[in-house]
Amino acid sequence: MADANTVGVLIVDDEQFFREVLRNMLQKDGFRVIGEAASGDEAVEMFRKLAPDLVLMDIYMPGSNGIEATRNIITVAPAAKILICSGTGYDDDINAAIQAGASGIIYKPFYDEEVMETIRTLLAA
Repeated sequence: MADANTVGVLIVDDEQFFREVLRNMLQKDGFRVIGEAASGDEAVEMFRKLAPDLVLMDIYMPGSNGIEATRNIITVAPAAKILICSGTGYDDDINAAIQAGASGIIYKPFYDEEVMETIRTLLAA
């Protein structure tokens, strides 16, 4: 895996609280948060501009949701690494996100060790 401080991360969640939690967790571990988005449409636009190494994507957002945004990002960059962030275990939506191209899932509430281990495993693949 690349050194954490060389990995650019885009955080996508319509709730500022969750963006802050993830930002603090990532920065504490040495990752660079290069952008934050509050909607799926904004996420796709920022992905195109910033070309992050990793996207942390909420599923449920107003407008374009995380599943649609994941699908759009994968169309532009098939090798994009996207972790879906979900507060629910609703299998249909999680399966739809994985089918859209997401690389994995992390569940809310976020636990530092679980999130960081999932990120490191994905980036090492």
